[in-house]
Amino acid sequence: MALMHQTFSSPSCPLFYRKPHFSKTLRRFSATPSSPVPTPPSHSSSPIFLPFLQEQDRTLQHQRQQKEEEDEDPNDPILRFFKSRTSTQDPRFESKFSLQKNRRPSWRLASTTDPESDAEFDVEEEKEQVVSDSCTSLQGTSGEILHFARNLPENSTLGEVLGPYVGRVGERECVEVLGLMCEEGLVMGCLYFFEWMGLQEPSLVTARACSLLFPMLGRAGMGDDLMVLLRNLPKTRQFRDVRIYNSAISGLSSCGRYDDAWKVYDEMETNNIRPDHVTCSIMITVMRKDGHSAKDAWEFFQRMNRKGVEWSSEVLGALLKSFCDEGLKNEALIIQSEMEKKGISSNAIVYNTLMDAYSKSNRVEEAEGLFGEMKAKGVMPTSATYNILMDAYSRRMQPEIIENLLLEMQDMGLEPNVKSYTCLISAYGRQKKMSDMAADAFLRMKKVGIKPTSHSYTALIHAYSVSGWHEKAYTAFENMKREGIKPSIETYTALLDAFRRAGDTQTLMKIWKLMLSDKIEGTRVTFNILLDGFAKQGHYMEARDVIFEFGKIGFQPTVMTYNMLMNAYARGGQHSRLPQLLKEMTSLNLKPDSITYSTMIYAYVRVRDFKRAFFYHKQMVKSGQVPDSQSYQKLRSILDLKAATKNRKDRSAILGIVNSNMGLLKPKKGKKDEFWKNKKGRRRIQSFAHDG
Repeated sequence: MALMHQTFSSPSCPLFYRKPHFSKTLRRFSATPSSPVPTPPSHSSSPIFLPFLQEQDRTLQHQRQQKEEEDEDPNDPILRFFKSRTSTQDPRFESKFSLQKNRRPSWRLASTTDPESDAEFDVEEEKEQVVSDSCTSLQGTSGEILHFARNLPENSTLGEVLGPYVGRVGERECVEVLGLMCEEGLVMGCLYFFEWMGLQEPSLVTARACSLLFPMLGRAGMGDDLMVLLRNLPKTRQFRDVRIYNSAISGLSSCGRYDDAWKVYDEMETNNIRPDHVTCSIMITVMRKDGHSAKDAWEFFQRMNRKGVEWSSEVLGALLKSFCDEGLKNEALIIQSEMEKKGISSNAIVYNTLMDAYSKSNRVEEAEGLFGEMKAKGVMPTSATYNILMDAYSRRMQPEIIENLLLEMQDMGLEPNVKSYTCLISAYGRQKKMSDMAADAFLRMKKVGIKPTSHSYTALIHAYSVSGWHEKAYTAFENMKREGIKPSIETYTALLDAFRRAGDTQTLMKIWKLMLSDKIEGTRVTFNILLDGFAKQGHYMEARDVIFEFGKIGFQPTVMTYNMLMNAYARGGQHSRLPQLLKEMTSLNLKPDSITYSTMIYAYVRVRDFKRAFFYHKQMVKSGQVPDSQSYQKLRSILDLKAATKNRKDRSAILGIVNSNMGLLKPKKGKKDEFWKNKKGRRRIQSFAHDG
């Protein structure tokens, strides 16, 4: 509890990553194909990092820097930092080692080994917090107040029932009760209890109580109440505490009030309240969430450094998160090594941030290299650490390795949580004919007492969808609602996909209407699934309705939309509608691609309309929308065969015209009368008689 206000800003929950974008002037990260067993960095025989600056690399880097000097901005703070690092300052081993690819499924994590892996959902990193057991019954006055807060009668506030306790509780008891109420999520109870504390004589409100309440209000989305309480605090020295402002900024950040967070920070500077390392880490996190670049975060870090703010693992974690979100993972490693040389050791949150960035980029070898280094340095992995690796192997569809990671967690005294089992369900569910294993993992999770989430059910429904068990998918969906778990858009999308695969348009429409009644807006993936499901079954009016409904929420038709429509019309024998769809694309400024033209060509070949097939092939070549070599070779072989047949017929027709004009054709025989059979027969009889 005492550290609660210090840890809320730790960047332990990854957000969605933006597109990687690397700076030209920063050193690149190189990996080795070897996979040695990692040892602490003090042993040069088996390094954790590869040599970053070798003579050959120095020469190439020097040449690149000379070539790019004209493009460099001398005022770039990140550039100044890396240029200020001399060759003697460079860490001996900079980049992480990699492991062999195509790992065998029998691989097993050991304590010092460093082994090796797309939501529909992302497995977020957990926040590691020390939370006391709020369910434990307290003795004395504190326990009685907590009991009132849990069982508050309707139309009454907590302050109204605490009259008998005036003068019986002190500041320590109030902080204890307030902390337990925050943990249990009793938001309004916390607010009324805090109000009651301020009405006592003398006031029981302390800086510690504010540090507990403000983050709680922010997580509950009550930013206005937070600002009112902050403005009404006494102007005494006790409440000019940096911890109060840190908790207020953290709460405002939690509810997305980034402008107000900056106002509180400016108020700190106006009141000459010196920021600390927690302030620095929170503000860097606010900048990242508000869309500021890593360069802006670095400038703020330098400004705080000039003010004498101490460096800490919290600051390091927040700064590395900003770099990793922009894809600057290699630069983040360099900053980490510089921090460690200044005595700032990396904790589990720092390693989790780096590992998550590499695993989301499908660079699992480097993520496991960091995992090996983490254990070699004596940093204890957390549940979030293992969940990051499990999520990476889930995307690689390697459930055997996830099973081994679950055993490794238990050997280290860590209990797998719902995210761990969700990764296992997803790994099985991404493969065909493995839905029974996914269902088994789901039942194992429930057997150990872990309550499923919407992500868990989504993974199970997707597993049934891939294996063709749409009835079981719908049963899982009904069980989910029966347990009171609200389906997400990913859940609905997975369920719609199951019935799209089965071709059940009636249930597809039913699920779509249910989704709309729950006021859940679809995504582009949902749009494409519904459109394809209706169009392929010949329900063209319903497909047009899907385009209209999704257009109202901002999803306009794309080239893929019309490609699916053309494919559906062609499969239904309505190839005459294809030119009309092509005109619609032109009116919407959509440029047909290779799939559009290929769909039309195959449609006309199927009905033996080779004239139109050759015409659209000519259009495809002229527009430069030629498919890949293998697909185009197949298409050309069909067209060449038809062209050869057509040429032979054309040659025969031309020769017939020429011969007719030159009088070389044989005269046709006259029309046969009705007695020709008898005449033919008499000739045969006469010939036989003559021979006799």
